[in-house]
Amino acid sequence: MALAQDVDTQEGVASFYSDRFQGATTASGEAFDQQALTAAHPSLPFGSKVLVTRPDTGQEVEVLINDRGPFVKGRIIDLSKRAARQLGIVRRGTAPVMLTLIN
Repeated sequence: MALAQDVDTQEGVASFYSDRFQGATTASGEAFDQQALTAAHPSLPFGSKVLVTRPDTGQEVEVLINDRGPFVKGRIIDLSKRAARQLGIVRRGTAPVMLTLIN
């Protein structure tokens, strides 16, 4: 499910990258960094900024889209570990989120 041009929010499940992807080349050509505030999305343009909010806790983080994914049914965004930590989902692995396109 992609964000339509006239809709700037999307709801679904967020997950985060495994540590084994540290240093791997992302779809945008950058090296993946678990400590950067970045994420993978199936269709948003690289360089898009997205506010990721957990409706259940109110926690939020702003991330830069620099990769494609996630490739697991039902998930809408894959976060770096730093972004996942700010949302409090490192222990649980996934969480329901709302994405708001900033630019």
